[in-house]
Amino acid sequence: MEVILLERVQKLGQIGDVVNVKNGYARNFLLPQKKALRATKSNMAVFEAQRKEIEANNLAAKQDAEAVAEKMQGISAILIRQAGDSGQLFGSVSSRDVVSILADQDFKIERKQVVLDRAIKFLGIYDVEIRLHPEVSVTASINIARSEEEAESQAAGEVAAAEAEDEEISVEDYFENVEDAEAAVEAEAEETEEEASSEEVAEEVSEEAADDEETKS
Repeated sequence: MEVILLERVQKLGQIGDVVNVKNGYARNFLLPQKKALRATKSNMAVFEAQRKEIEANNLAAKQDAEAVAEKMQGISAILIRQAGDSGQLFGSVSSRDVVSILADQDFKIERKQVVLDRAIKFLGIYDVEIRLHPEVSVTASINIARSEEEAESQAAGEVAAAEAEDEEISVEDYFENVEDAEAAVEAEAEETEEEASSEEVAEEVSEEAADDEETKS
């Protein structure tokens, strides 16, 4: 089915683009969500007549979303849930739960704005995308634990893992010049090969010495 997009849709196009999509996708999502119109001649005429208004409304909505996103930068929340020893939840965490916990921080988010491919079923810290507008998103860190203490422990563990990852600095990180970095990497590789070669020679000498001892015996 051909439709006219009334807003930017990921992997499809921008406002005013005419795209061909599966019938089910159009009927079950794009059309009822008012993200698109059927690409008929009459609808095309209506869209063109209202294009400026549609684009202006979209721009205003985007600016509002950007203002909210700025306030939500670095947002995190703790969800206390029961779980078994393996960490599997007795139940699951859905977009409804994310909406509820963010509402406690005075952020009014709709369920459809929470991007979850599937319900969360295990303890842990999850980065959940909140799509405030087709062109504006923010990430919320959702810490799911059995207690406040466990949540703190999980958060501390994540920070420690991030710090350890930052400490894994490669040879290239010490050089501003690409050529110098490449030369250093090559030198390090040659040094490693030389060490390996020396070890092989030492092993051969040891084996020959051992053979001589056996022959003398």
